[in-house]
Amino acid sequence: MEFSRRDTLALGLGAAALTVLPFQVNAAADDFISNFTGGADVIEGGEGLTLTAPEIAENGNTVPVAVEAAGATAIMVLAMGNPVPGVATFNFGELAGSQSASTRIRLAGTQDVVAVAKMADGSFVKVGRTVKVTIGGCGG
Repeated sequence: MEFSRRDTLALGLGAAALTVLPFQVNAAADDFISNFTGGADVIEGGEGLTLTAPEIAENGNTVPVAVEAAGATAIMVLAMGNPVPGVATFNFGELAGSQSASTRIRLAGTQDVVAVAKMADGSFVKVGRTVKVTIGGCGG
């Protein structure tokens, strides 16, 4: 098979775009976290924040996710590999019976699902879990 200069250039540009794309997705996820926290420090593996998601999801269209953090005023859920990482933000008022929520999300493929909680004292905690998707949900 012979490649013309045009074919070689197109393959090269495609390869370059594929290497840059993951950095843009991670940058978008970092922007979501930064906007949620207002630039405050986030404690990794936060104590008191629980993220429940399956280790293997047979279908990326409906992946069950649950979050819980006693004393949280808000919890944000992110799918780090999706084109738009922000999935949901749950806000809890003073009269909330518990600070927990569950939903089903769509995942584009195997990726990390991350939860960031704003605690009542103003601190932020973050926890993540990798979900392996066998059938993609976002165009896969």
